Amino acid sequence: MSSVRKAPSFELLHIAGPAGQLECLWLDSALEDTIGIALVAHPNPTEGGTFNNKIVHTLAKTLSRRGYVAYCPNLRGVGKSEGAHSRGEFEPDDMAAVLAHARSQHPQLTRLTLAGFSFGTLVQSRLRQRLADDEVESMILVGPAISRYDFPAVPANTLIIHGEEDEVIALQAVLDWARPQGLPIVVAPGVGHFFHGKLTLLAELVNRFWRT
Repeated sequence: MSSVRKAPSFELLHIAGPAGQLECLWLDSALEDTIGIALVAHPNPTEGGTFNNKIVHTLAKTLSRRGYVAYCPNLRGVGKSEGAHSRGEFEPDDMAAVLAHARSQHPQLTRLTLAGFSFGTLVQSRLRQRLADDEVESMILVGPAISRYDFPAVPANTLIIHGEEDEVIALQAVLDWARPQGLPIVVAPGVGHFFHGKLTLLAELVNRFWRT
């Protein structure tokens, strides 16, 4: 693996989106040789979800250490991003605009990972439906909000991580959604929806996925 740089810090960008400007946190790769682009989507903004969420930051930092440049936008109507929240109807358009920007800045990078937490898993799953199979290397869905939205199917190699004691989205609902698709679920024992005190475990679960 490439040598590790000094740990990068988040930078604030402004990206043109379909409903106006999107503010976006950007984290450079922690490795000398950058290998891909990662997009990370935040949880439900009606319940306080923004790009400052700790799970969003954990996913971005973990992927940065694996050689990805990470983009974590505030989707429409969140923070200082323009537009209005649409419960996942138009947010995939925002994420597509962030992807287009990322590709324009890193035209040499062809590997793409889509990651999200809670509401963000819906956004990424709907974005994934628009992309060709050879465009997306992997998906990471943490606490997928299966019982709150009309959720699409996802590819078989998607990493799905869910807390055993999730108090927002019941584990049983996720298993019922995954079963017909034959999707394995990584269950974090004794963990709730927000992974309080378990962010190190979350990072390790993501890292294990890359070693398989």
